[in-house]
Amino acid sequence: MWPADLHPTVKRLMTVRAMRSVVQGALAVDFVLYLHAMKWSGIDIGLLLSGGGIANTLFALTVGTLSDRYGRKPFILTYQILSVITTVIALITANPFYLVPAAILGGLGRGANGAAGGFGPAEMAWIAGYVSPAQRPRVYSTNSAFGFIGMGIGALLASSPALFHLWLPGPLSYRPLFAIGVIVAIAGLLIIVAIPEDRRHQQSDPEPAARTRKQENQLLSKLILTNMLNGLAIGVTGPLISYWFAIRFHIGPSAIAPVMALALFATGLSSVFQGRLAERIGAVRTVVWSRAGGLILLIMLPLMPLYPLAALVYLLRSICNRSTIGLRQALTLSLVQEDRHGLAISLNAVSMQLPQSVGPTIAGYLFEMGQLNLPFFVAAALQGVYVVLYDRIFRPHEPPRPGSERIEPNGVVNDLQ
Repeated sequence: MWPADLHPTVKRLMTVRAMRSVVQGALAVDFVLYLHAMKWSGIDIGLLLSGGGIANTLFALTVGTLSDRYGRKPFILTYQILSVITTVIALITANPFYLVPAAILGGLGRGANGAAGGFGPAEMAWIAGYVSPAQRPRVYSTNSAFGFIGMGIGALLASSPALFHLWLPGPLSYRPLFAIGVIVAIAGLLIIVAIPEDRRHQQSDPEPAARTRKQENQLLSKLILTNMLNGLAIGVTGPLISYWFAIRFHIGPSAIAPVMALALFATGLSSVFQGRLAERIGAVRTVVWSRAGGLILLIMLPLMPLYPLAALVYLLRSICNRSTIGLRQALTLSLVQEDRHGLAISLNAVSMQLPQSVGPTIAGYLFEMGQLNLPFFVAAALQGVYVVLYDRIFRPHEPPRPGSERIEPNGVVNDLQ
């Protein structure tokens, strides 16, 4: 599944992402159900998830830019250490005084497809230094696929509280998932420690070199605008989807987790396919057509009268919507030169995460008011505008495709178009 000639550093970073995503997948399903089992209200759950989103945003706002100057590795190490500490806290106590800051700083319950939370811009920029521009759509799609497949495995683990309930009553049946999280975080930390960071090994981007800083900034401003629409749409539906399934159809983790797992596995496979399709028809066109299909399915989802039908629509929408993450990351990197990769990824993350962090609070409030369908229709309207703008703004700025560039022995990429 590795793309050809992939640098060992990239393989190790992908491996850590896959490991990390297993825990994220389990907690994306079960963390809100864990809080629900402890009698937290929908508003309280939404506020906690929003707090985690804001913390991620604050980290992302600075990490990417600082990593352009000081290197990527120190920030990923910091994230792994933070993951160990916050997951240990969640394992040993449910006291809100400790659990709330741990959940906010560690991003517990916010499935990030294996990304390093608010420190993700440093990780994405680290990978970019070892991958040529034309390879990025496929490599980042594969990286995204690893995250989705790992989250799928984690989602299967999310059904384990039903088994642990035999020995651990009530909310305690969710605690073993945090123990798994601690083990994975420590293993990831050890791998990151062993990775060397050679900042001299960088790929240069041929197309952005022709742009002025002013032109790059204009494109980044447009990226921020489109991402804000997308982020808010995701925030009012994604983080609380397992909670929505639970209260809408009166089901628990044993019914929700397998559906989440199947959707994630399918999305992972679709991510690989999307990366290859983008090499044929272009990344932007692939994103637009896929997201348009996801928009139709988003409108259909709350209208499904039975859980099996809703689950099928959710699975198909996941394939269409989330499998484009890698392509959108590749496009973001193609807008600027290498020395601004961290900045571009930071702005990409912040413009998504800030509005996304507001979404769970809005959705939690609407759920408490009995408005179970409205968040989906609001999200559909926002994503409709997003798809149109994305196509019009970024179609002229497609990332290069294989065959349009040549990598010289000294590592410099020459544009052949």
